[in-house]
Formats: sequence, C-alpha cells, structure tokens
Amino acid sequence: MTPPRQFVIEADGGSRGNPGPAGYGAVVIDPVTGETLAEAAGYIGVATNNVAEYKGLIAGLRAAKALVPDASADGGPRVHVRMDSKLVVEQMSGRWKIKHPDMKPLAAEAARILPASAVSYEWIPRERNKHADRLANEAMDAGKRGEQWEPSSSTAALDTPKSSVAAALPPVSGPPGDAAAGAARARAALNRPAAGTPQVGWGAVPDLGAPATFLLLRHGETALTPEKRFSGSGGTDPELSATGRRQAECAAEAFAARGTVQEIVSSPLLRCRETAGAVAARLGLEVRIEDGLRETDFGAWEGLTFGEVRERHRADLDAWLASAKAAPTGGGESFAEVARRVAAARDRLITRHAGRTVLVVTHVTPIKTLVRLALGAPPESLFRMELSAASLSTVAYYADGNASVRLLNDTSHLR
Repeated sequence: MTPPRQFVIEADGGSRGNPGPAGYGAVVIDPVTGETLAEAAGYIGVATNNVAEYKGLIAGLRAAKALVPDASADGGPRVHVRMDSKLVVEQMSGRWKIKHPDMKPLAAEAARILPASAVSYEWIPRERNKHADRLANEAMDAGKRGEQWEPSSSTAALDTPKSSVAAALPPVSGPPGDAAAGAARARAALNRPAAGTPQVGWGAVPDLGAPATFLLLRHGETALTPEKRFSGSGGTDPELSATGRRQAECAAEAFAARGTVQEIVSSPLLRCRETAGAVAARLGLEVRIEDGLRETDFGAWEGLTFGEVRERHRADLDAWLASAKAAPTGGGESFAEVARRVAAARDRLITRHAGRTVLVVTHVTPIKTLVRLALGAPPESLFRMELSAASLSTVAYYADGNASVRLLNDTSHLR
C-alpha cells in the first residue's frame, strides 16, 4: 500500500486596519525536497486579521487536498500546518475554545477539508512565515488596484528557494528551544518512523511540544521613572502616572488584538498590578500574583538617582557595579539573590503553565534576569540591556529545559 503523501502548509492573513482591506496567502511545501508545490492567495475585502488568517488556512488545506484528488480519506494527504497566528493554531489544535461568532464557521470549514487525524499544527515566529506573508500582501495590493492576485506575478517564492529543504524547513543549528530546531521538530512529526525503528537523522529530534511562552511586560511609568530614580521593593510603592496608565491601556489594546494571552501573572507591587489589571480587564482574565517577580530591594538607594547614590555611597556603588554578589547600602538585595528568587519563580510558572502563553508583568531587574538566564549570559550583561517603561520582551521555555529569547524591549505597541 502506498503511504499517504505528506505536505507542509504555511499560511497567513493580514488586514490593513483590523478590520480593513484584508487578504490571505498559503503555500504547500514538500517536506523532503523543500519544493513549493502550490500557492494560493486572495483579497477578501474588509475583514479582521483573524478572519484573514483562517482564510489562509482554508486555502492551504484545499490546495494540499487538490494535489491528491483521487485519494480516499484514509489515503489522503498528511499535513503539518505552520502559522504565526497563535489564535488559529491553538483553536484548530483544540486547546482553545472558539468563542467569536466570526471564527466558528471558518474553523468548521477548515476542519471539514481533511480528517482531523491527518492534520497537525505548529506556531512559528513571523520571520519564519515570510512566503505566506508576502502572498497575503500581494493579494491585498492587487485588491487595492481592483485586480485579482495572479500566481504568475508573484515574487513570494523568492523568500523560499525551491531547491533546498533547508530553506523551507531549516535544519537544527542550535539547541532544541530555538526556532531552527522547532522547524526540525515539524519535519520529524511528518517523517516519524514506525514503532521499534531506530531513530536517526530528523527522527532523532525530540518532539518537545509547545513551550511555555512568557510575554514579559515591564510596568508603565510612575512619577519616579522619568527621573531615573531607584525604585525597587524596599521603599515606597508608587502608583502609575497618567503616562503609565496610558501605556497600560496601549498594551491592553495590543494584547487584545493578538488574542494569544491565556494567563496573566504579576509582581505584587502596585505599579505592576495596575498595569496587569488594565490588560486583564480588556481580556476578561484574572491576575495571579507571584511574589518572586518583585523588583530588587535597593535598600538605602530607594528614591535616589544614580548620581545621588554615587555622591553618598560611592564605595558601595562601585562594589555593586563590580560584583553580582554585592548588595546596595542598607541591607538591599544583591543581583545574585534576585537571580535565585526570580529563577525559582520562573520554574514555578513553567511547571504551572507548560505549553501556554503567559503575560508576566514585572520590573526591569526580573525581566533582565530572565533574559540573561535564558541566554546563559554573565551577570554583567544586566548593565547592557535597555528596558523602556511598558516594553515587551519574550522568552519561550521548552520541556527539555532549553529557552529561546524571541523579543527584547519592544515598544511598538506604544506608538
């Protein structure tokens, strides 16, 4: 009996306005050769990003099915779908409920094209979905001109050379937690040997499942932030300023548009609870408090500027800058102590939220520490990172203990 054909689908959709003029794109790839087997794209008029992304998925599934039109359901294609839409991936995988009335018929339509047992889903970063993204943009451009998208005029394939597997599904070049290894896991899922067969090559790559993804949001501004004063957990507990509240609302709007946050965890300090609360109110989620995410206790330096600390406590400041084990004057916390506390909180959260996307609202030092630990960087790297108020950073944690830093100090949602 001939084994079923196997395909990788990469799909995307976009809306210039959300809702606004929208289009979708999808590409079907041979997982063995990396060859582009089919492309599909279309302009759908005014719609949201999520609707367009579902339309891209439907187009990709139909294109894959069309490549083997005479096959029965059991002998039909086996498909691995890769998308940068967390919403579509999680809903079609059955891990998220489909609540929005616009999404339900689209998800049902996608589910009817191929048997559920024949389709698997994987979230990928946007930069790994360039081919489908360009197809969607070409379709939107064509729609703006009052035309239909034509494959003959597409340049999307330039992002994905047809002669190389490495282009369509990059080989492993780093630890299992990185993006390249994620692509290898997708290939492994399509080429898994029969039980009892020794695993070699791609089959040796472990399927680690979805990571615990931490969206690390620094709290919004307080009155102390623009003055660059030490503001930790050992002094006053300032509230958000008017600017900080606006930043929190901007973050809430951005996360609502993404539709990816499943849980919200916050430092116990007021500025974080207020920031987290703004997002939670928009998403309809509860905020869970994690004490290990609180800011460093800066001791006698609380409320002072760096210059004021240098004037009053020069020797202690020099020691603090030179060693992670040195603590601020007056019984503050060293960075080494903070790292132990934050690492323990991280491990609790990873265990509690395995495979889920969690918004973690915290402070400068905890975020820098999580990034530093994920990279295996030395303590002095804490002084080499910039984190703006209400900025977003992202770290994903895999089941084998590896971590992947995906974003640092993004403030695009504030513009």
